[in-house]
Amino acid sequence: MRLLKVATCNLNQWAMDFDCNLKNIKESVAKAKEAGAVIRLGPELEITGYGCEDHFLELDTVNHAWECLKELLVGDWTDGILCSFGMPVIKGSERYNCQIMCLNRKIIMIRPKMWLANDGNYRELRWFTAWKQKDQLVDFQLPSEISEVLQQKSVPFGYGYIQFLDTAVAAEVCEELFTPCPPHAELALNGVEVFMNASGSHHQLRKLDVRLRAFIGATHTRGGVYMYSNHQGCDGGRLYYDGCACVVVNGDLVAQGSQFSLKDVEVVVAQVDLEAVASLRGSISSFQEQASCKTTVSSVMVPHKLCQSFNLKICPSSPLKINYHCPEEEIAYGPGCWLWDYLRRSGASGFLLPLSGGADSSSVAAIVGCMCQLVVKEIANGDEQVKADAVRIGNYTDGQFPTDNREFAKRIFYTVFMGSENSSEATRSRAKVLADEIGSWHLDVPIDGVVSALLSLFQTVTGKRPRYKVDGGSNTENLALQNIQARIRMVLAFMLASLLPWVHDKRGFYLVLGSSNVDEGLRGYLTKYDCSSADINPIGSISKQDLRSFLRWAAVHLGYSSLADIEAAPPTAELEPIRSDYSQLDEVDMGMTYEELSIYGRLRKIFRCGPVSMFKNLCYRWGARLTPSEVAEKVKHFFKYYSINRHKMTVLTPSYHAESYSPEDNRFDLRQFLYNARWPYQFQKIDELVSELDGDKIHLEEPSDHEKLGATSHGGGGMGHGGAGLLRPKSRFSLGADGEQHRAVSDARLAALGGVSGWLGWLYWCAAIDL
Repeated sequence: MRLLKVATCNLNQWAMDFDCNLKNIKESVAKAKEAGAVIRLGPELEITGYGCEDHFLELDTVNHAWECLKELLVGDWTDGILCSFGMPVIKGSERYNCQIMCLNRKIIMIRPKMWLANDGNYRELRWFTAWKQKDQLVDFQLPSEISEVLQQKSVPFGYGYIQFLDTAVAAEVCEELFTPCPPHAELALNGVEVFMNASGSHHQLRKLDVRLRAFIGATHTRGGVYMYSNHQGCDGGRLYYDGCACVVVNGDLVAQGSQFSLKDVEVVVAQVDLEAVASLRGSISSFQEQASCKTTVSSVMVPHKLCQSFNLKICPSSPLKINYHCPEEEIAYGPGCWLWDYLRRSGASGFLLPLSGGADSSSVAAIVGCMCQLVVKEIANGDEQVKADAVRIGNYTDGQFPTDNREFAKRIFYTVFMGSENSSEATRSRAKVLADEIGSWHLDVPIDGVVSALLSLFQTVTGKRPRYKVDGGSNTENLALQNIQARIRMVLAFMLASLLPWVHDKRGFYLVLGSSNVDEGLRGYLTKYDCSSADINPIGSISKQDLRSFLRWAAVHLGYSSLADIEAAPPTAELEPIRSDYSQLDEVDMGMTYEELSIYGRLRKIFRCGPVSMFKNLCYRWGARLTPSEVAEKVKHFFKYYSINRHKMTVLTPSYHAESYSPEDNRFDLRQFLYNARWPYQFQKIDELVSELDGDKIHLEEPSDHEKLGATSHGGGGMGHGGAGLLRPKSRFSLGADGEQHRAVSDARLAALGGVSGWLGWLYWCAAIDL
């Protein structure tokens, strides 16, 4: 047997805080050595922090990284253990994202990243160059201050692996794993047995399975030990890096770290038997054949042994069942941990939330409550860093510290119900009950006096006083009166956040929390500079559908039972007067359901559909209930209001990134904000398709109950609450129970739909299961 103990880690780094980052790195190395590991892997760009962005363009950032590496190499940190550290390196005139592999106070090799992440939230090509010379390693001249201390002038630089006396080890950096031809395939044929993947991967709902399947697939048919390390926490921006450091051997998970945690350092250790890797490879004929004619990859020879021989006192790690969180847990723990990092690093003394008693603000309140529970639990588990931060933020004295989550919430969390004459007693009561359950310091602040003062001022200036639509006013008056209330709440929220700590003799300030969801942002169903404008928003990239599921879960698992009543209540802004024959409802105001919005959002962003492609797809998806002309009207209605309100995304509160169809304008969803909202060319194309489809019919069977459930169970498809009332059961399209499209239509008709039976048929099913 060749027994090898490896250690990988989750590190809560902070971009540009070199002291913090170096401290965490040292602690992770110390824990790895204490556990007896001979390989230690850290996250991508761990020395600087992954989220430095344009700071990577500064020479200071690169120089400080070398200074930190020097400190690690001068000490005994790398004695007897192969360490892979992530940092930027400048070679010639190019800047590379590199893994520095060190052993016994020497740099063994520098491995630059070859395939850079440059989509979604990632912009690596803005700061780094991809390494393209795969055929050989080149010499890299170390900076003079490093070479003098290490007595080492140069080091191999490029794509290759390290050949030890008893095994071969190589790096594969984050994005490279997900490329069409990942390096590990070629490296495995060259005899590499241990792969080290340093990553900077952020959380997204339901994403973890994709990542773990990649690790498993990398070693299932090729054999190998796959080590994965990741950042964990908020390193200064909208993303939460969700850890989950792990070790996979021959397709089996043998060690897994936490996905969400308040810990700054978590080290995951595994004992592996490399003979199992060799045995698997030797049993696969195709692997042997391909290895015999492989392309040779350059290597660095190191006369050092990493493995131990057979020893009854050392037992290889056994396969584990993969630990997944359900989406509701992800919503609780991901944003909760992100808020804690933001709070402790911002210098603030707590949070202030305008709590309306509705689903969105109540979800934010529950997430803060979850954060308080996590803090108290981590302190009880002995985490001194969390304890020190909590004592400082909560202003504890005389050796006291948080032991009760409600008591801790009372110190750091303010909730404010800002009611008007349009607010119902039900929402006021729900807000108060939830605040009591969480433990927040709750205020009930009436805003009618401020609203009246502004309207009186307007009347003095113009001689006119606007009226609500239910009282005979115009749409313009009605909208203006709603916006006045909404914007007053934003101003009051920031005033209270800055002054309430002073009122209660506390230092610092409170961060104002926003509570608009991703669907409202996509539709623009929010007032610019109202309570959607805040310091940060933990749910700004979460759909209404997922939030409602979260509320039901949190009512039970977080102990906030009032959330069940809040979830059951119909969504309403309560900005218009309530009458016996009229009550304002969000979905009626928007002209679409939240479930429809989620479908529009996924088709627009994930499947890159414009108006015409979206219309074609929805003809199949909604054909059992809508005619083509009705589908066309819905698509036009969405794109009209999406484009009219796109400008609001330019001032959207920084939000936790959680959803793949987020319309966040800062870096994830880059589009114009001034549109021709009539979409004349695209809408004309839709009208032409509708004309061609009218008069002909496609007869398909109604989906079975099982199919309807399958389409909605992942939050991606089907028509849920409110949908049946808005969609008429008049049928021209539907799907058979076997999922096939039973057509009674000419080839010309299919051509009118642009070949929907091909890629759009596939698109239908992908969207239905929320891929």
